[in-house]
Amino acid sequence: MKIKLTMLIPLLGIFCSVALAQQPTSIALSKGKYNILHIHADDFKSNAIHALGNKDVISPNLDKLITNGFHFSNAYTMGSMIGAVCLPSRTMMLTGQSWQRIPGAKAAVNKTANADQCLPKVMEHAGYQTWHFGKGGNEFTAGIEAFQTSTVDEGRGDQRPGSSRRMADQTISFIKSRNTSKAAKPFYIYLAPPVPHDPRIAEAQFHKQYKAEEIKLPPSFMPLHPFDNGDMTVRDETTAPWPRTESDTKNQLAAYYACITNLDNQVGRIFDALKESGEWENTIIIFSGDNGLSMGDHGLFGKQNLYEFGGMHVPLVFFGPGIPKGSSESFVYLMDVFPTIAGIGGAKLPENIEGKPLMSVITGKSEKLREVLYTGYKNCMRSIRMGNWKLIRYPLINYTQLFDLANDPNELNDLSGQLSEKGIIKGMMKRLSKEMKTYADDTPLTVNKDWHPTNK
Repeated sequence: MKIKLTMLIPLLGIFCSVALAQQPTSIALSKGKYNILHIHADDFKSNAIHALGNKDVISPNLDKLITNGFHFSNAYTMGSMIGAVCLPSRTMMLTGQSWQRIPGAKAAVNKTANADQCLPKVMEHAGYQTWHFGKGGNEFTAGIEAFQTSTVDEGRGDQRPGSSRRMADQTISFIKSRNTSKAAKPFYIYLAPPVPHDPRIAEAQFHKQYKAEEIKLPPSFMPLHPFDNGDMTVRDETTAPWPRTESDTKNQLAAYYACITNLDNQVGRIFDALKESGEWENTIIIFSGDNGLSMGDHGLFGKQNLYEFGGMHVPLVFFGPGIPKGSSESFVYLMDVFPTIAGIGGAKLPENIEGKPLMSVITGKSEKLREVLYTGYKNCMRSIRMGNWKLIRYPLINYTQLFDLANDPNELNDLSGQLSEKGIIKGMMKRLSKEMKTYADDTPLTVNKDWHPTNK
């Protein structure tokens, strides 16, 4: 973990210790509480920002957050029991609970969560003005209805040309309309742009910044995935024909990056509005993605997989007053955002919160929150990370992959067939079963009859 000590020392006088299972500590200044702006993008790869090493992407405003804020390099959504990954991801973040413990976890529609225990209502009770614009939670209505003001389109949100600009316009209008007197309530803005999700319709000026032939292919590019992982016909995988060609993949990436640059430009406009309103210095900004996405990685184009540069790995960065420059490799989930935001606002947590406040890591009091990281997708994939070792289990075909991420970050060298690694596999399978039990996941890791298309 990298933290500048000179920035950390003043923070120690602001933050009290944060017990992981207890109420979070407020970081409100004497003059009032911090505003909170959370930008939560749709289908945003964990490495799709220039400052994170992707030199093909133009993202100057997001770069400033990364270089001047605190970045979690191992942030994930826990997974999904349905085809969509975004619905459970946003539900976990707005409830602070793991997906399996939320009523209706295995249904495509979830309207059973208690709105009073969702993050916006918790922040309202703490004295915040809550405002949401953009994508909702698909059919997770409770979390969105809990906002005092919410504008959301049904389904995939406002995915039309200029959607990022319209959301920025609305956010800027809200910022300008606020009473900035000392008596004004702090705001909690949840901005959920429906990009860079397909259909990728960036404004023409941003498309012109990318030439497909100059885009680099991902290191793990493959024309085809080496085996049927159990969900190869999901909608996302139809965005490019099989087998994947280099040309198709580069064209897809160019459109994807154009949407990110389009979004970045609008994020910059929002930042300018905060500065002009005098609220920049009192606003904590969070940027994250609801899930990752494969863009030719391992021959895939969806988020329904458990590879590192696939579906569950997301960007997560905090920036603003009281946040030191730095980064952490601690394993964190999006459900940890709930208690962290609540802690910033001095809010009282509901008793059912499973997420853990991140401030102990940000302030350097803890190096990590978890020993292992567990993810899953439907009944066909489960994974466990222990340090740099990662195991992916495919129960429907009784198949296991094992990767050493320290030496193979792109997961190209499956070590599961090597006799020397059998002990590691046995130990990791045992720990995977333990984590699944912890999160009420009763999916069997072995089946009596291997999956086959004719036996679906």
